[in-house]
Amino acid sequence: MIAGMEAFLVSTGIVALAEMGDKTQLLSLVLAARFRKPWPIVWGILVATLVNHGLAGAVGSWVTTQLGPEALRWVLGGSFLAMAVWILIPDKLDDEDEQTNPRWGIFATTVVAFFLAEMGDKTQIATVMLAAQFQSWSGVVAGTTLGMMLANAPVVWLGDAITRKISLTWVHRISAVIFAILGLLALWGGPHGDAPKPPLVDQPLTAATT
Repeated sequence: MIAGMEAFLVSTGIVALAEMGDKTQLLSLVLAARFRKPWPIVWGILVATLVNHGLAGAVGSWVTTQLGPEALRWVLGGSFLAMAVWILIPDKLDDEDEQTNPRWGIFATTVVAFFLAEMGDKTQIATVMLAAQFQSWSGVVAGTTLGMMLANAPVVWLGDAITRKISLTWVHRISAVIFAILGLLALWGGPHGDAPKPPLVDQPLTAATT
């Protein structure tokens, strides 16, 4: 229970930060400005995120069954450190995302656009790594989904006015530091690593004295 809550809280915070200025947040701005109907967009974001991150979390959980503890420690540590560098690179919306065709309706368009935009995106990769790190599929997926909604839903409702009040540079720097810390913790053994065993204490030979 405690491990699941830890996975949920860490996943929520780190994805909410990583999503600021990300391609999918920019997609939220485009869809909100284009359709001007926030509710179908918000529900579409939720459904797309649950499906995408659910699959990503399953991949992360599967990885833990394929790698030994030592190999997993190095893979996760290197991945988190690489993510710390990647998060510092500004993201931009691809041209094809701007031309999303609404012929299937706003909700369906948002689901498809967000699901595709999340493929290979920072937050999807982060979900895979977090699921492998904490070994809590439900906690991580719930946390990353909430983080996505915290970052994207306000943008849908308030537009780019909210992003202009936030220094994306500092948000990315803070996110990079968090990923770097997670990477170092994973390499060191992390909060879930095996604690060192206390030295054996010689037991008195009671049998010999009887």
